Amino acid sequence: MKHWLIVLCALFSVQSASANSANAFDHSVWNTLLQQNVVLLGGGKASQVDYQGVANNKASLNTYLKTLENVSQSEFDGWPKDDQLAFLINAYNAWTVDLILTKWPDLKSIKDLGSFFSSPWSKAFIPLLGEMRSLDDIEHTLIRGSDRYQDPRIHFAVNCASIGCPALANQAFQGDNVDRLLETQTQLFLADSSRNRLNGKTLELSSIFKWYREDFEKGWKGYTSLDAFIRHYASFMSLSDSVKAALDNKKADIEFLDYDWALNKSP
Repeated sequence: MKHWLIVLCALFSVQSASANSANAFDHSVWNTLLQQNVVLLGGGKASQVDYQGVANNKASLNTYLKTLENVSQSEFDGWPKDDQLAFLINAYNAWTVDLILTKWPDLKSIKDLGSFFSSPWSKAFIPLLGEMRSLDDIEHTLIRGSDRYQDPRIHFAVNCASIGCPALANQAFQGDNVDRLLETQTQLFLADSSRNRLNGKTLELSSIFKWYREDFEKGWKGYTSLDAFIRHYASFMSLSDSVKAALDNKKADIEFLDYDWALNKSP
């Protein structure tokens, strides 16, 4: 119970800071869309998106995307690092929602928007920072490929519109909340037993940890192994002392769960 009080307090403080502090870029339009159309489940461990609700207010989404498009590379480079990261996370998530709406409601998965030759993430349809980019460009080049950020928690913030994804937060990232919101989203994701759980003595983890394992082993907070990263969040997964000891000794039995690519739509 203590840990959930901490998470709830963090969520409240993030919302308060976002409302009251100055940031390099105004994400308030996106914040309103998220609060109106993202349904949190299990106290925020998962979420569903009311895509029809966003479609009904497409003008607001278009307005927000246009403000993102109007930011130049030089303007972006002049911002503090936290404002840059918040901008890129929000851009990824907002354009993912926009991509879903191109075929809504006639799709069951974001993968329906790809083809045999091209994934939906490789489509260059996003005018951002002076270039036409893909979702892959934002995540793997601008965020993961940059030496500016090096934070594995971004994997619990960028949302691929699928049930297997970490929850889409119902608030926008901002420069003054990005670290706290990344931490909260990480804690909530690891506490979700449908995505990460202990089965007997085996840790069953989301495939995110398999696909991006290297990101969790690059030394963030001093952690150079996936075992060490998971050990850091052991309390949120309610791990036993024996499993924590196995993680400490890098001897934990870890398996990866299948990913659910079904659309994270609200009923």
